[in-house]
Amino acid sequence: MKQLVLTLAFAIGMTGLAACQKSGDAKEQPAGEQTKAVVTIDGKPISSEFFEFYAKSRANKPVSELTEEQKKALIDEIVRLELTAQTAVKTGLDQKPETAAQLELQRLTVLADAAFKNHLEGKAPTEQELRAEYETQVAALPKLEYRARHILVATEPFAQAVIDKLNKGADFAELARKESMDAKESGGELGWFSPNRMVPEFANAVVALNKGEITKKPVQTQYGWHVIQLEETREVSPPDFEQVKERLASLVQQKKLQSYVDELKKTATIETNL
Repeated sequence: MKQLVLTLAFAIGMTGLAACQKSGDAKEQPAGEQTKAVVTIDGKPISSEFFEFYAKSRANKPVSELTEEQKKALIDEIVRLELTAQTAVKTGLDQKPETAAQLELQRLTVLADAAFKNHLEGKAPTEQELRAEYETQVAALPKLEYRARHILVATEPFAQAVIDKLNKGADFAELARKESMDAKESGGELGWFSPNRMVPEFANAVVALNKGEITKKPVQTQYGWHVIQLEETREVSPPDFEQVKERLASLVQQKKLQSYVDELKKTATIETNL
């Protein structure tokens, strides 16, 4: 969540200046309530609040921690951005469909991010929620890891010929070094992996094998045709709760936001015209 906020802040700081500073805003405020301008560009005031926001986005520091040289450099960046943005508006670039769509996407993203932060305020995950999420994630983990090797070739007939050679006593590793398009130097060795790390066709074939067994038929995936040998399996030990606590907190918050948006959809009138 924090990374999302920082990313959005940078995006707006770099490309949304024109949208953030509307012409005449300062004049519309009552006397005495006007925001101090750190710089005025062709009559357009840039507020100290925006400068503070820009400094944190670009330098990861508040203005108070910047040197005078750094402040001047950031102001120069803003001046250049504002002048370029003003030129874009004057020439009608903001009305171009792609540009207008990008601006609208940024507006939606920033407002949604603000709504998310507001919704999660004061709702830090409890220990009970984290423990429950931990149990959910552990239950979904594969129970076994697999160690296998494979020979990857371009066609099914070639893969079948490889299987025939293996059935006649050929050494798998030597054949892999000679014929495989992948993991040649290791003799086709893939090391330990969980099935969910592999494409489904490959994973299903590995899971169906017994220790030492070779696939009876070539296995096709998006990469080509595989001949696979299962070497051994071992039980998976789930990570310790404390090791993944931060990740669990992120998952809990994500689920809260998903539920929040789902509730918004229930009360919305949505018409799709595709």
